Amino acid sequence: MKKRESNEDNVILFPGLEKRLLEKGLDYLKQRKYRDAIQFLEQALEHDPENSDVYVGLALSNYEAGNTHQAKEIVAEMLRSGLGDYIQVIDMYLMILVQLNEYKEVVATIEALLEEREIPADKHEHFITMLEFGKRMLNGDKEMEPIESFEKEPEEEELNLFDYKSPNDQVMVAAELAKVNIRPYIEKIKEYIVSGEGHPFLKTMLLNILKEQEYAEETLVRKFDWEESFNPSGIPELKEYIEDSGVIQLLSREIESDDPVLFENVQRLVERYLFLVYPFELPIGKASAWAAACHFTANEYYGFEDPLESFAEIYDSEAEAAEQVLDFIRRLEEISYPII
Repeated sequence: MKKRESNEDNVILFPGLEKRLLEKGLDYLKQRKYRDAIQFLEQALEHDPENSDVYVGLALSNYEAGNTHQAKEIVAEMLRSGLGDYIQVIDMYLMILVQLNEYKEVVATIEALLEEREIPADKHEHFITMLEFGKRMLNGDKEMEPIESFEKEPEEEELNLFDYKSPNDQVMVAAELAKVNIRPYIEKIKEYIVSGEGHPFLKTMLLNILKEQEYAEETLVRKFDWEESFNPSGIPELKEYIEDSGVIQLLSREIESDDPVLFENVQRLVERYLFLVYPFELPIGKASAWAAACHFTANEYYGFEDPLESFAEIYDSEAEAAEQVLDFIRRLEEISYPII
């Protein structure tokens, strides 16, 4: 069999090794073994540094492992190097920025696209909507046109939220609703929020829109196996909700000074999980059990095998409670929201 040498360290490589490393990495990604996925994909990147599929796999693996900033840098490198379909890569980059709440960069990126006339005609409206959404979030609505009064009773507009399946489409429809009077769409929004079919990610965004527009009528919300009525105008801001859970504070106390990178990654996991749970109070276990389970999950992503009981002890949680939270986290991971 013909062999060839790498240019760097004279390691003997067999034909097709890059492809096998990529396939192995993507297989681990599907199995949610993110540390293993990253390891194989990084090896694949060393041998095939211009393969856009490897970059996408690495971005997804890091994102799912909570390494959101690393995922952002990987996609940014794709843009700098001109790898992959430019518009698709830009779309992925913008979705990561939204996850990081980096709306200033969202706005700057899209404005640069508009100046360079790089946006295809069929994507123009999509990026304009994203630009307006970024500006709205960046300015905290202070510079946007005021929303019409809810006192009006216009006829209900045609809207089927169940048609929006992809993450891009769901962010876009939320962005569109955020910039108009949502009174004509109230019944459609309520129908989605109470449905067992609606995605919890979009439900959270819709509830935030109702809160922003000071909708004050009791609204039934169903997520997972829970059902409760909330007054949207009275629910906390998402950031406040996550802080009030107390989970991140416990993790900070134990991790941040010793391993700030690990703490940042665990914090991202907590934010993703609680985004899906919002606005329900922690439905399973106390903050200590959540801290133990989230720390264990991040540790597991890095390939370590410390038992859950050891983390329960660190956070003064009952092992059984931590196990219940971990089981629920596994369930959240099954529907964890992708970036593409």
